[in-house]
Amino acid sequence: MLDEIMVEAAQVESTVEATDPRVLRSRRMLMEALRNLLERKEFADISIQEIADEAELNRATFYLHYPDKQALLIAMTDARFRDLIARRGLEFSDCDGALRAIALGLCDFLTESIHCPSSLEKLPLEGSIIPVLEGMFREGAKSHDAPASVDKEMLGTTAAWAIFGAARRWYQTPDHVPAEEMAAKIEAMVKPLLLSGGS
Repeated sequence: MLDEIMVEAAQVESTVEATDPRVLRSRRMLMEALRNLLERKEFADISIQEIADEAELNRATFYLHYPDKQALLIAMTDARFRDLIARRGLEFSDCDGALRAIALGLCDFLTESIHCPSSLEKLPLEGSIIPVLEGMFREGAKSHDAPASVDKEMLGTTAAWAIFGAARRWYQTPDHVPAEEMAAKIEAMVKPLLLSGGS
């Protein structure tokens, strides 16, 4: 009973945090600070104190929101990635639509970085985008039954890396096909993997 009350209290607190304007403002300021610092420095060379100073917040405030700078990077990448998908008006109404939206969002994510190549070089792409993609596949897996023998986490990780690898190769190829065409190709390659359940 006590465990249920604690879980419910944590869920209420999480909901309040997600909508509290002060929390949202602080998180936005920290993300903007990291984005600004990435224009000048490598991610590995940026300290939490520098992020807090750039955001004009104290170090304790940083730790109220994120356990480390990697968590902030992932949150920043997730927000940017979901914004790119939303800008295209893409929805996750079914699995086919979701897979193509994720692939297209990733192509857009890489393409948008052309305008700031120095930031792209300083950003640890695998460490920022892969966890976001894995999280999206975890969200999707909740609405699908799978045999007990299927490791949904491993399947999501495999799909995330497959999509990332294909999109990165597309991005690095001179005179590449349009993003929409590449997203369709990625969908055709990854969909059988997901349908097979990794078996």
